[in-house]
Amino acid sequence: MLYAVSAVIAKKDLISVEVIETYENMDLAEKYAAMSVPKTFIGETLIAPGLLPEDYFIESIVEGKPVEYVMPAGRQELKDYDVVVIGGGPAGLTSAMYAERSGLKSIVFEKANIGGQIAITPIVENYPGFAKIAGKMLVDLMAKQAMEYSALFQGVGVSDIKKKEGGFEISTGRGTYGTKAIIIATGAGGRKLNVQGEGRLAGRGVSYCATCDGYLFKDGKNVVVAGGGNSALTDALYLDSLGAHVTIVHRRDAFRAEERLQQSVYQRHIPVLWNCMIKEIHGKSVVEKVTIEDTKTGKKSEVKTQGIFVAIGYEPNNEIAKNSDWNLTKKVI
Repeated sequence: MLYAVSAVIAKKDLISVEVIETYENMDLAEKYAAMSVPKTFIGETLIAPGLLPEDYFIESIVEGKPVEYVMPAGRQELKDYDVVVIGGGPAGLTSAMYAERSGLKSIVFEKANIGGQIAITPIVENYPGFAKIAGKMLVDLMAKQAMEYSALFQGVGVSDIKKKEGGFEISTGRGTYGTKAIIIATGAGGRKLNVQGEGRLAGRGVSYCATCDGYLFKDGKNVVVAGGGNSALTDALYLDSLGAHVTIVHRRDAFRAEERLQQSVYQRHIPVLWNCMIKEIHGKSVVEKVTIEDTKTGKKSEVKTQGIFVAIGYEPNNEIAKNSDWNLTKKVI
């Protein structure tokens, strides 16, 4: 939205923009499947499903279609690589860059948006070299550096991997590629509560991204954050800074987050329901309240809320490895 409005200010004689608030226009939100992460359309063409680097966004407006990939000069017809990297987050981008610097031709396939989870992190405070930096800005810097070395496909997923003599055959939405080695850097996705009402009200008050949806609950709306780790406390602090009335629901009697985040929560006097779990989410068309259960006594109570932000950990996005029948080491994140 920021880039769209900036484009109008810069070129108001060429561009116009309309910002649609999904909670007040549920029919349009459902039509365009924009119930959570922001989406940008030119006419009926989806050009930006979520956050994009500024240069990608501008090019999408100029072309009138999504910018799906970036290809260094001379690589347009190349179909055989030394290394294929699946995943365009920090790990994938770094892997491709180091492969190229070692003399290996690499290519990155990212089925969604470049940057991964860090792209929607409001502030990063633990990255060497930066005392504090916006997650999206950090990703932009990484992506621009990686694109100087490696071929980068955005919006192109890998559908199949086959073993062949001397390497692998990779099937994608852009064709088939050969490679000697594969690096899977697909990251992880938010773990769900798996309670009644969660799926039905996803995007209607249930969210897994405070940065994406937090603004909808600014200025005094009641929200619940589920979790007790770094992500949950970061979300709670961000929502509190927007003016939302935040309550943290944590199944344990102590946080697992970094001490610095814990102190910030205590200093802001954000209420915490200890030893509690969300058991059910209620609401007709949007979230209205949740049922909370005390994990020690089993006693249940209801809390009125307009939003629920789930931050209870992550599940690895390793379907491509599972489908390839590779042995996986089980690890809970």
